[in-house]
This record gives sequence, structure tokens and C-alpha cells, in this order.
Amino acid sequence: MTANTAPVLLDLAPLGAGHFARIEDKVAALMRTRESVVAMQGEALLPLEACIRSAVRPGSTALNIITGPYGETFGGWLRSCGAEVITVDAPFSGAVDAGQVADALRAHPAIDFVSLVHAEAATGNTNPVAEIGAVVREHGALLMLDAVASVAAEPLLTDEWGIDLCVIGAQKAMAGPAGVSAVSVSARAWERIAANEQAPRRSYLSLLDWKERWIDGGRAALPHAPAQLEMLALEQAVDRIEADGLDSVIARHRAAAAATRAGVRALAPLTPYVVRDQDAAPAATTLRAPDGLDAREIVAKALAADATVPVQAAAGALAKEMIRVNHYGLAADRAVVLASLAALGEGLRGPGIETVAVKEALEAAGAAWDAVIAD
Repeated sequence: MTANTAPVLLDLAPLGAGHFARIEDKVAALMRTRESVVAMQGEALLPLEACIRSAVRPGSTALNIITGPYGETFGGWLRSCGAEVITVDAPFSGAVDAGQVADALRAHPAIDFVSLVHAEAATGNTNPVAEIGAVVREHGALLMLDAVASVAAEPLLTDEWGIDLCVIGAQKAMAGPAGVSAVSVSARAWERIAANEQAPRRSYLSLLDWKERWIDGGRAALPHAPAQLEMLALEQAVDRIEADGLDSVIARHRAAAAATRAGVRALAPLTPYVVRDQDAAPAATTLRAPDGLDAREIVAKALAADATVPVQAAAGALAKEMIRVNHYGLAADRAVVLASLAALGEGLRGPGIETVAVKEALEAAGAAWDAVIAD
């Protein structure tokens, strides 16, 4: 922090209730919802856990859909709430389909809560929420959606898709802060939460506190001092998307994903980890390292060639085999995608690989980008 930036960051007028509410309204418009939206003062794991602990009661039956690590996290929370957990999963190289969800709901009619991640940036896949939402709505269960990696990268129609609890964070496609997040809560979700004696109360995890102390009071008095800088940054992120046009922002993310996948297919022996294009998330592309090569070593060499590119090895058990290219937010950019492919080409050079077709990869990526933008 310099002497010039310190007054900007520190000497701010208090963020009042009216301004806080206006930011929530802007977020609701981005999420395409008329339901209550609460901006919560923490990273998106806060409202995600709050949703589960608020809406899931002991003895209930929950369906947890797993297509990546966040889905696995939800399962632990659901069990700790005392729910019986039914799991539907798909390989991290693909997505779940509505038919699998319908089969699980028919087999377990007591299911009253469904948790789903829209897009998993960690594994690079995305799920067909509109179709899954229709199946869940017909069954009558509540649907919770983690849309952190999808908001502003692909369509998110919260009300139209019947999402009862929809959580977003600003740190990916919105190019905003990580320290604040938001959740939309449907009327029937509020009813379920109010009826749950185990729902957190007088707690940082409490959605009911926000409803009773903020929403029910006409959003006239904040229940605590807001995270001012993060809220202002969230507003700036939403305003920038509105100025650019949401469709244009989504198109940039689609173009980045298409260009990365097209380039990688030319950059053999790397291959896309998510097999089908329709299952690939617009926010990040995952790649499978060639047999006999360690993804971490490829990434290290790529970053040595260009330390600015948003390329990383996966975490945990996938670290040796998966590479991740993050093209969300300001990185959903043609030049960034091309630079990432060029760096990966350098990362592949070495014993056992005769040629690395970097030129062909860049040409394929550029053509794919142009085709999406022109569409």
C-alpha cells in the first residue's frame, strides 16, 4: 500500500444500509432472480455451508450430486446435519445428466434436498442445471446450486430453473473480490429453514439472522458492520459486467474455453480432460498430461517460460495427471489463451516428445475464438 492509495482504501465514508441493499439488488439482477438475495461477509464456502446447515434437518434424505471436489465437501456437511445422503456422481471427465438424477429421485422418494455444483473450476466440467432443475422441481425437493464458477461465465437463470438456494462468489468470472459472496433464497426455502429447529441462529452461519434482522425489517438497518471494501469491489464487478453486457462477458468465456480446447487438441500429446465439449466449463479448461509425464513438471516448465499465464497443476490426487488453465474474469482474453498455449508447448518440450506443434495450436485456437465471437 502506497501513500497515494492509502486514503482511497482507508478514508471511506461508512457503507450504509441503503447502499448495501442496492448492491444486493444489482447482484439479484445478475442472477436473474426476484427472490431474496443476501450478501454474506466471507468467501462462498460461508453461504454454501449456511444453506446446508439451515435447510437440512436430522432424519432428512438428501441427494448430493458429485462432479468434483466441492460436491464431495457438501456430502460431509449433509451427513454432519444428520441427513441420509444419496450420492449420484460422474467421472470428473464429464457431467451428470438429468436422467441419473431422475432415477435417484424415483428410487428414494424421501429425498427433500438436492445439492449440485453448476461448474467445477477444479475439474473443468459443467452440469446441465436447467434439465436437472426441472426434474428436482417435479419431485418437490429443494435445490441448492453452487454457481461460484458459472456466474458471468455461462447463463444462470435462478428463478427460471427453479433454484431454491443459489450461491455465487465474485472471484472467478466476475473478476471481483473473494471476501464477499451472495445467496438467493426462495420463499419455500425460507419456509423450510424456519421450520428447522437445528438451523443456525445467532451465528455467522445463520441465514435466519439475516432474514429476521435485515430482510424482515425492510433492509433499513444492517445487522453488523459490513465488509466495506469487499462490498464496494463487488459492486464494481457487477457494474463492469453491466457496462460490458452480460452476453458479451459470457461470449468471451465461451470463446476462451473453445479456443483452449481447440489449441490443446493440436498441441499433442496433451488432451482435454473433460471429453465432450458440451460438458466443458467456460471458466477453466483441464488437460490430461501424457502418459509418462508429470503434470506438475509440465506446469513448472510452462511457468518458467512465461510466469504470467494462468496455468497450474491440479491439487490432491489429480496433481500428477491434470493441468488446469484458468481463463475466467480478465483472463478470458484471446491473448491470455494464446500465451497459455505457447507456454504449455514449452512445458512439453523434452525427451520422448519429438515435435510440439505450437504454431498449429495457436492457429486452431485463434480460429475457434473468432468463430465463437462471430456467432
